[in-house]
Amino acid sequence: MGKREGLYLVKTYTWYVERLVWLVAGTDVLASSILSAVHHPNWTFSILFVGLCSVMVALTGFCVVGNILCLFGFRPMIPVKVESAKKWRRSLYFMQTDRWFLERYIYMFVGVNLSLSSMLARFYSPNWLFFTGFVGTATITFAFTGFCIMANLLYRLGAEPRLCRYI
Repeated sequence: MGKREGLYLVKTYTWYVERLVWLVAGTDVLASSILSAVHHPNWTFSILFVGLCSVMVALTGFCVVGNILCLFGFRPMIPVKVESAKKWRRSLYFMQTDRWFLERYIYMFVGVNLSLSSMLARFYSPNWLFFTGFVGTATITFAFTGFCIMANLLYRLGAEPRLCRYI
């Protein structure tokens, strides 16, 4: 991986499965962070679930929310099987796992950090909810604007993107 210059932005001209997954996950993490702080600390387990699902997507390519969105008719940008440019095979949705690319690194990094910080917030200090709230907010921002701080860092370090608009 060689260092790069420029800005990494994901495609935002349409709503696709991966982008909607980020929106759903970010909303869940942010709402659960707030509910953990003001209602009951067991809401951190919802954050843990999102973190573990993120790790599962990075390792296996299988995404529960992504499959539900596919059932509603949304199309993925990086599916494992594409028959042609215009026709996407509707079966179970799996993200590509042929090699490690930028988006898979993000899923792994976010999943591990959310899992750890949610348990630290539940059993050690609720101050960790500031971190999970930040991650939730950043994920929602990523879904709407296409800009992600971590994605740009990994892009600059040389990780190969699959959803990138080059600027």
